[in-house]
Amino acid sequence: MLPDRTPPAATGFKALLKNKYFIFLWLGQVLSQIADKVLIVMSIALLTSYNVPLKYAASSSSYLMVATTIPAILFGAAAGIFVDRYPKKKIMVLADLVRGSLILLLPILPREFIVLLIITFVISTVTQAFAPAEQSAIPLVVRPENLLTANALFATSSTASIIIGFAIGEPLLTAASNINKYAGQEILLASLYFIAAGLGQLVKVQETIDTSKHTSRINPWYELKSGFRYLRTNKILLSAMLQVAVLSFTIAALPVLSIELTKEVGLKPEQFGSLVAAAGIGLVFGAGVLGHFGNRIQQKSLPLIGFIGMSAVMAIFTFVNNIRIGLLCGGILGFGASLIAVPMQTLIQEKTPESMRGKVFGFQNNAINIAVAVPLLIVGPLTEQFGLQRVLWVMSGIVTLAGVLAWNGTRHVLEDAMQEES
Repeated sequence: MLPDRTPPAATGFKALLKNKYFIFLWLGQVLSQIADKVLIVMSIALLTSYNVPLKYAASSSSYLMVATTIPAILFGAAAGIFVDRYPKKKIMVLADLVRGSLILLLPILPREFIVLLIITFVISTVTQAFAPAEQSAIPLVVRPENLLTANALFATSSTASIIIGFAIGEPLLTAASNINKYAGQEILLASLYFIAAGLGQLVKVQETIDTSKHTSRINPWYELKSGFRYLRTNKILLSAMLQVAVLSFTIAALPVLSIELTKEVGLKPEQFGSLVAAAGIGLVFGAGVLGHFGNRIQQKSLPLIGFIGMSAVMAIFTFVNNIRIGLLCGGILGFGASLIAVPMQTLIQEKTPESMRGKVFGFQNNAINIAVAVPLLIVGPLTEQFGLQRVLWVMSGIVTLAGVLAWNGTRHVLEDAMQEES
């Protein structure tokens, strides 16, 4: 159900900028995601002042990453149950308030490694509820004709937030620590979450909530089976989700592969971030193009073009030995990713009933988290065992096959939906 307001006169970014509730939601997302990245920087920096047992000292940062990742895999789907039962706005605001409050506890708790791990684990667990609530809220504040543009803007800002968060994290935390050595970093980071909560409180979301669910007992296993059964019988959503998962797998493998790719294109291994940044710029550019011109180019098979483009770039990478061509390929890879991510996310939002969005996005986040974890575990060892070129060829084939198969399951519905909107 949409808020009662005057319909926007136009589509594209101009229409979204007139929607103050979307602006509040979007700015809250940007602040929360920047805070998430700064939190990672701060947690790793705090290790030097925490009592880390000697046997864990060498891999302490890895344990922090595990504490962040495990909740995403264990609770990603389950979090969607609560999102479907309670107002999305309250969940988002509460999640930001809880995360900010937990960070403020750090200066007063014992500086033991286990304490930092527990706080990190709990914050990550709370984040699992925030993500599907936010994704479910977008169709509630944006009209259908502007949904593609909204997702393009969210994809753009999400990528930019990752880059900005990691880039400004250390300088911001250093400045905050200089002002207040005892708790300056924690106060700064908590403030970002609290401001995001304030922005979320300003969002007007009118949704249909089955109040009988509030008093009924939650049966997580039954609810999970219900959501999975819905996905299994809805091949369109399942296929769209598969495309997003394959995309996430490919993007997650890029930082690992980039370390070896930098040697091939003439960069130093420590400059691998240049290739990742090039892909990020390509994704931002592609999302911007879709957001601005989406209604004019929707008739084309964008996701299939994106998969084929990414597959071709990975194959071309095996022959690249020039910096400029390598960076150009990285940008094209990111552009291809935007052609998959934005239309598929829009399709999932459009085709999922309001009462099921929490579960569906919970499953989606779970699938994405697993897809992201797999390449981090296997791509490095496989590259060492079989070589960079073979791994790139295999990944190119997997992306092509998965893209064609997944697209075959969604193309008719997506094309019909696009034709109706044009």
